Amino acid sequence: MNRERQLSGVNSYTRELGFNPLDVLAAGRAAPGRTFDLITCLHGLHYVGDKLAVLTRAAGWLTPTGRLVADLDLSSIRLPDGRPAGQRLTAQLRAAGFSYDSRRRRISCTGRRDVRLPYRYLGADDRAGANYTGQPAVHSYYAEGH
Repeated sequence: MNRERQLSGVNSYTRELGFNPLDVLAAGRAAPGRTFDLITCLHGLHYVGDKLAVLTRAAGWLTPTGRLVADLDLSSIRLPDGRPAGQRLTAQLRAAGFSYDSRRRRISCTGRRDVRLPYRYLGADDRAGANYTGQPAVHSYYAEGH
């Protein structure tokens, strides 16, 4: 977490996300209940075990026009043999309504959705080492199928 990050400017959420979060929030109000106009997770999923569960749940918390944006290094999502889940996972995320920018390692979606991915969480390895940011990361292991 960057406690020095501001809404705008050189070290800002606007610069990091590529859009002004305040504009998204001002465009509409969240409906009653557990829904949100905007959910962001910058460099937070690196430390989470069940990354896919976080993404699928967060997509269900969006308002009809809400936006989810998160940094996600797909190489940290592994199959039981240790190989990255790779292009098959990327295709399944896209089919579920997510967009993935591999250059920026950023996943996003707009609008509430109920997502079911064909992966079963097996556990995590917190000794995975540094990721592309140089920070310690967690590899998440999944088996294909429910």
